[in-house]
Amino acid sequence: MKIEEEIKQEKFRSIYQKATVNLLYTANWLESQNKNFFKSYDITPHQFNILRILRGQFPNKISAAEIKTRMLDRNSDVSRLLDRMITKEFISKGQCENDKRATDIVITQKGLNLLEAIDGELDKIEKQTMNLTREEAAQLSNLLDKSRG
Repeated sequence: MKIEEEIKQEKFRSIYQKATVNLLYTANWLESQNKNFFKSYDITPHQFNILRILRGQFPNKISAAEIKTRMLDRNSDVSRLLDRMITKEFISKGQCENDKRATDIVITQKGLNLLEAIDGELDKIEKQTMNLTREEAAQLSNLLDKSRG
């Protein structure tokens, strides 16, 4: 459905405003879709993002500060998210050997198993949600990269 129909607005100040509004609307729509998907796994999209980061580092440990720099939403309260994930036993936390003030985070086997369960289903959901061909998805990604400079 066109953005004009979705938000019931026929005119925009410029094509750039229309593109910006469309991008923001679509981002919020995708976020809502993700929240609903991850709810069935009893995690949030932010927790999934952290698990994804940790799986990329596995078996190495990573600091909470480094996780924050890699987050999609850098305004997230990483400490709170990590505490909840420790309670669910998806990650473990230990003291950094090099800096006693810092902590090292590593994904647990339970966290890896959760990601494995999510992966196959997520691939199908992403393809359905995006409703784009592989070529269109690549083009969209390139355009978004370009728009950020």
